[in-house]
Amino acid sequence: MVKRAICSFLITLICVIQLTSCSNNTNEPNPLIDTEQDQLQDMNEDIVLTVLTNRVDLIENGGFQKYADEFKLTHPQVTIQFEGLTNYVSDISVRLSTQNFGDVLLIPNHLKNEVLPNYFTPLPDEMFQNIRFSDYKTYNSKRYGIAAGAASTGIVYNKEAFKAAGITSIPTTLDEFYEACHKLKMAGITPIYLNYGAQWPLMNWGEELVSIMKGDAAYLNDMIGLDEPWQVDNEWGQAITIVKTLIENDYVEKSLISNQWEASKLELAAGRAGMYFMGNWVINQLIALGADPETIGFFPFPYSNEKPLYSPLNPDWFVGVSKYSEHTDIAIEWIEYFIHESGFVDDSGFLPVDTTKVPTLPQFQEFESYGSIPVERMIPSDRLLELASTAKITLWSGSYIQEWIVAPSLQEVFEQYNKRWTEARTIITHQ
Repeated sequence: MVKRAICSFLITLICVIQLTSCSNNTNEPNPLIDTEQDQLQDMNEDIVLTVLTNRVDLIENGGFQKYADEFKLTHPQVTIQFEGLTNYVSDISVRLSTQNFGDVLLIPNHLKNEVLPNYFTPLPDEMFQNIRFSDYKTYNSKRYGIAAGAASTGIVYNKEAFKAAGITSIPTTLDEFYEACHKLKMAGITPIYLNYGAQWPLMNWGEELVSIMKGDAAYLNDMIGLDEPWQVDNEWGQAITIVKTLIENDYVEKSLISNQWEASKLELAAGRAGMYFMGNWVINQLIALGADPETIGFFPFPYSNEKPLYSPLNPDWFVGVSKYSEHTDIAIEWIEYFIHESGFVDDSGFLPVDTTKVPTLPQFQEFESYGSIPVERMIPSDRLLELASTAKITLWSGSYIQEWIVAPSLQEVFEQYNKRWTEARTIITHQ
């Protein structure tokens, strides 16, 4: 009996201990479960993702909102907020001095790659499979930006305006181009819009044009070895002389100083203006403003009377994620969607950066039919950008081109800039 009582007591004691242990285990926190719950809570929280862009027009006409609404179907907790910067390079340069530049933004071209980690978060390698210009924004084997699209720069023209002016064939030499401008002027049509007042379009007559006039993609980077890169009789002088010739013959818009970018699109769409020297991306903007797609054409700019002619193949803006974003993963997902799924490339008339896809823009097929030789833009070296920064020359902004165009003496203004360049080379060499 005594043994039976002891056994009964021990069994009861063991059960009590086990029950107490189970109870304690139930009440103790489980780190793995808590982490998963936190992640779920974060996913359910409303997130506002701020995207900075130069495409004010796509904000105003609802184009960007369409992409945001589609993204929200798979990311219901995310609201995309767009902020448009009219003069993007100047405005974003100021913003970069703060930590307030949104979650997703366009990377200004004048930034050296070595400073990209100061402002941007590395993007995942898998994002760059079959992507053109994939190493453009790279530092220490990490990529900080992906091109939103690609484009060639050439003459976008209104076929009805050409017809009204009696132009029966596309100009293939510089002399023929001037002749076409004269005929458009005589017909009461503005031959070509420079968009001098908007400033940024002038880079097409500078960095874009000089980079391809010899078919040499390294032309700009080679400037680092020159004390006096700007000469009246070299590519820079030839390019700016063309612009000055257009102005002197009244082949350009009136009131050059005012920003007429948006108005110029309406003029070209309606046939009251004949041409742009612009990227093919502007074509769909003209169509969106009422131009008949059949009336808008595209041909290589005949910058010379010599053959062959070269044409640029350039990346559009590179998109990156702010280093200070609190929603890095969502920002990366937005970029993935924007580049590959949104339809932005086709909607905006760009050429795809995905090398497995073919261009759908009919006008680009016309462009290719004229046989110019494409030159793919080379990555600007950090040395080039450092020299330009030290010389206080903001490349790809169009700002200094404004000064050159209206200078009474191109030789004198080139001498001033060459002096600044030489001094910058001396400073950097002795650092």
